[in-house]
Amino acid sequence: MNNIIDFSKNKVKFEMPHLLEVQTESYKNFRDVSLKRVFSELFPVTGIHTKYELRYISHRLGTPKYSVQESIEKGVTYSVPLRVTFQLLRRDEDKLHSVVEQEIYLCDLPLMTHRGTFVINGVERVIVNQIHRSPGVYFSVENENFSAMVIPYQGQWLEFIVDPQNIFYAILDRKKRILGTLFLKSLGYLKNEEIVGLFYKIKTVELNEAKNCFLAENIPIDNQNIEFGTLVDDALYELLSGRGIKKVQIIDSHDKGVSILLNTLKKDNPNISTIEEAARKIYSTLRSIPPPTPEHAVNYIHDMLFDKNHFDLGEVGRFKLNQRLGLKEDLSKTNFTKNDLICVLRELLRFVNGEFEADDIDHLGNRRVRRVGELLENQFKQAINQLIQSIKERAALMDEEDLSPQDLINPHLVSNILMKFFTTSQLSQFMEQTNPISEMTHKRRISSLGLGGLTRQTAGFEVRDVHYSHYGRICPIETPEGPNIGLISSLSSYAKIDEYGFIVSPYWEVKDGVVKNKFVYLRADEEENKTIAQANTPVDMNGRILTDKVLCRRRGEFPLVSPQEVDYMDVSPEQVFSPTTSLIPFLEHDDADRALMGSNMQRQAVPLINPDIPLVQTGMERHIARDSGILLIAEEDGVVEYVDARQIIVKTNKGKKKYHLAKFTRSNQNTCIHQRPIVKIGDSVKKGEILADGYATKEGVLALGKNVLVAFLPYLGYNFEDAIVVSERLLKEDTFTSIHILEFDCEVRETKLGPEEITRDIPGVPESMCKDLDEFGIVRIGAEVGPDDILVGKITPKGETELTPEERLMRAIFVEKSTNVRDTSLRVEPGVEGVVIDVRVLTRRTTDPLAKKVMEEREKKIKQEFAEMYNETLSTRNEILKQLLLGQTAASTIRDEKERVILKKGQDFNEEFFNNLVTDKITADEQFTNNEKINEKVVKLIKEYEELLQQIKADQKIEQEKLLRGDELPYGVLKVVKVYIAQKRKISVGDKMAGRHGNKGVVAKIVPEEDMPYLADGTPVDIVLNPLGVPSRMNVGQILETHLGWAANKLKFYAISPVFNGATVDEIKEKLREAGLPEDGQVTLFDGRTGLPFDAKVTVGYMYMLKLIHMVDEKMHARSSGPYSLITQQPLGGKAQFGGQRLGEMEVWALEAYGAAYTLQEMLTVKSDDVDGRAAMYEALIRGKNPPKPRAPASFNVLLKELQGLCLNVSFEKKEESNEA
Repeated sequence: MNNIIDFSKNKVKFEMPHLLEVQTESYKNFRDVSLKRVFSELFPVTGIHTKYELRYISHRLGTPKYSVQESIEKGVTYSVPLRVTFQLLRRDEDKLHSVVEQEIYLCDLPLMTHRGTFVINGVERVIVNQIHRSPGVYFSVENENFSAMVIPYQGQWLEFIVDPQNIFYAILDRKKRILGTLFLKSLGYLKNEEIVGLFYKIKTVELNEAKNCFLAENIPIDNQNIEFGTLVDDALYELLSGRGIKKVQIIDSHDKGVSILLNTLKKDNPNISTIEEAARKIYSTLRSIPPPTPEHAVNYIHDMLFDKNHFDLGEVGRFKLNQRLGLKEDLSKTNFTKNDLICVLRELLRFVNGEFEADDIDHLGNRRVRRVGELLENQFKQAINQLIQSIKERAALMDEEDLSPQDLINPHLVSNILMKFFTTSQLSQFMEQTNPISEMTHKRRISSLGLGGLTRQTAGFEVRDVHYSHYGRICPIETPEGPNIGLISSLSSYAKIDEYGFIVSPYWEVKDGVVKNKFVYLRADEEENKTIAQANTPVDMNGRILTDKVLCRRRGEFPLVSPQEVDYMDVSPEQVFSPTTSLIPFLEHDDADRALMGSNMQRQAVPLINPDIPLVQTGMERHIARDSGILLIAEEDGVVEYVDARQIIVKTNKGKKKYHLAKFTRSNQNTCIHQRPIVKIGDSVKKGEILADGYATKEGVLALGKNVLVAFLPYLGYNFEDAIVVSERLLKEDTFTSIHILEFDCEVRETKLGPEEITRDIPGVPESMCKDLDEFGIVRIGAEVGPDDILVGKITPKGETELTPEERLMRAIFVEKSTNVRDTSLRVEPGVEGVVIDVRVLTRRTTDPLAKKVMEEREKKIKQEFAEMYNETLSTRNEILKQLLLGQTAASTIRDEKERVILKKGQDFNEEFFNNLVTDKITADEQFTNNEKINEKVVKLIKEYEELLQQIKADQKIEQEKLLRGDELPYGVLKVVKVYIAQKRKISVGDKMAGRHGNKGVVAKIVPEEDMPYLADGTPVDIVLNPLGVPSRMNVGQILETHLGWAANKLKFYAISPVFNGATVDEIKEKLREAGLPEDGQVTLFDGRTGLPFDAKVTVGYMYMLKLIHMVDEKMHARSSGPYSLITQQPLGGKAQFGGQRLGEMEVWALEAYGAAYTLQEMLTVKSDDVDGRAAMYEALIRGKNPPKPRAPASFNVLLKELQGLCLNVSFEKKEESNEA
């Protein structure tokens, strides 16, 4: 069914960026640019009291020790060694004494895979992008306090506030308030005129012009002093004119800011007249102790604000400061300056004066994204800073003549900080790998949480809400439900992140009502006052807008404007949403809450054995499948030469290219990663074409579920409250069957009493339980196992105990050999059944038989693989040589690597020569042929392939050396055995299913096919959904999908209906008519049990349904006996702990209400924490006696102890039973 009908109205010309670019580009920039920048910024290092100087020269990255797959299998980190060349200079009285240059191993740098993930200790992880407030200056009002906050990229925050009394303060590092004028004095602005002159003009005017102005000078008259800042009112005017004063200096402004400065000056101590005094006062206020010296105080304040090491704006901060304050400073000048500070204060006074609005901190112009590269750069910088500190300390302690860089550098320091980030940071997360879309969404996630971000407890409503600046940048739909709502979101499909970390969105340029064939990426603040038309605005062939009025958006409003007023136009209706949300057809007909659930639940869909391509698509499915990195894609043009389940060989111009397929690999969520070839032998493939499908894809299209025939109809109450009734056909035909792979680990350790041992000979275990174990005690591949079956037989030494005479006699009779060991075998967990599909043994290089066998098998595999590679490369070379030389005559003697003659001069190059050519080095005494062109090509080819063959031999040698070392295991671990069990899970009652519109439900009943409602032609429906699930939820998209899906199924086509750009109701009706189906999509259904028609017509059609990872097999749990809590002695809770079912306060009330006294007593004692009572109960049951009376529960003793801890002497006394009648 290759017929595709595209219902989109405007065919998108704009190419979507690669969906994983946000991760891969950032890491590439870190590796290629940021590493060098960090070294260049922080080196050279000079010792405090030493004559040494350490300089950075260069660095290089080595090659990975293991491949990605090997790293996962062996449980190690996929990384490359970082080697740095340092130069140590030693000076004696300013003369260069010696220079030592050395390349040093600094750390192992985790490497990003081509899929945008990291493998850390064998586990695939993702570094999530963090969104935070951008460095810069922000103006806000809170509780009548006007504030200007300067946020640096690195360093303490600086805030200036004007309080309700119109006095301005500086707040350094969110500590105590410092009077603003005192702060300015500490920076060198000592006189009142200087301080006011920074913000307002001071001019000399005639006295009569000075009325109602503030004086800008002190005027001594008689015995009084008219102070700076005094208002010239009528009385003062009379006084001054009476004294013959003609001219005065005034502040040339009536702004509110003038009174703020004057009020602050009045409050300030006029006796502080030097920088040192001001600095001392500030130092004492901040540190609560006086400074050691006045110079120390001055330097302290200067360094706190203007030293790049303490207060660094970063390029982003400088860019935002320039933009906000209208400065033209160079972006490389990232330190804060006095000029910046004065500009911030001027702007604050303008803000207080009401000249502009407060900044919106939730606007995306004020929030930026820290991507993986930047997060790693910050960690690396922190690590190098600590390393420098350590270098200085070491250099101070060492004073040897032959000191080298190696002696000063501790490489563990850097490795530890990087690994701490990858393993413990809130932003380094265990990758969601349920299906390709959950994997891809995780990499495009944007989080406000994490170090330097918000916390879910303190984040308010505003920061979580959808903002108009999110349009085209952050998806308004996709966000988690629950406490993280709005704090974790997803990048929109077309959005990118620019060099400063701001999210940009693409737009077509519009000029004079014509859409130009030129696009621009705009930041949120760049589009702030622009008028932007929607992508579905009608335009003609030349791009001219056809309508008189265009519905546009400008900031948060939606005006109707003429085409001439339009500045830009959206590139696609999908640019608003994330890729996952764009997968929901008819999204425009769904309520936002349900769309949110729909986009989140697609990430939980389990990959099925045989998925379907959706009948109703949005066009995004192919794009997501391709960019997710799970498809096998041809790297070069060629012809398919060989295909089987495990590999595809493509013959290219450069030789043969072998592609290996992933087979039954376990994902992080225990789903099955499996690739299937979709090409045949002889197929011609181009670069970029798909060779094999991944999991949850079909023919290169994302396929998460199945197209099934659904009816909206109540079914005997079984589909009450969103429950789902399913036909038995889906069970029989494995429609919703999925494969899950579980991993079980068994570690063999060295103990104090001796090493543990893997063995088949386990004490007290019958032979029947060991039937599937091999001679070493490891389960065989292909064995069907169930709960409590042994996977790996293991015994652990235990200390000798004193034996009873009976035990000594038994030992003497049966000569037991393994009495001082206990059985610690790895067994299958309760509720798990399946087939063993793989066993992997990781071992150190030891002499025991299992280790020998494992190493022999690996050695054999390495030899075989490299022999195949060598022979293939050799045959490719010979084939190309044959094309060049066949039929030519040798111009001189041809020799092999051992100088043996393989063809004499004058002989022809024939078939036999090429068939017997097995040497990797071929030389000619002079030249191969007399044809110069051919000769040149042959020499070049032989040289190329000689290097290739030598490289293969070198690689084989490296692999064999790795083998000699054995596997890298933690300290004290001798071996690790990993057993993989595959389960085939069919759909069952209790499984959660969902559509793409947030229409979720639990399977309540699986009905025989013959009992299901059926159509007039006898076709039974597959699923019955409750019609009441639609109107109140307002997700009508599912109904439209059902109608169009039915038409698509009948007419054998796939419908493409993109978001906000898809099929209309009329088009769906037309397709239904064409298919010979009723226009309203409703038909009479017949009851499968009685054969009678239902009273009303029923909506029927094909819907795309998904099976979600919340499966009943993983949730079902039962306990007879199990572990108990140490303190309360009550059973543990939860399936993971093999716990019991808690009887809480309200459940106890229920039993009390029924008067079930004995049941209640039993629940609260022997079934809970009556330790002696439960032992006695067990004994009574075994012996067939009546159950004993319950005793005091352990929690009662805990209560007594707690009361005694409060110094209350409470004791528990048994009441004597009375003998009286």
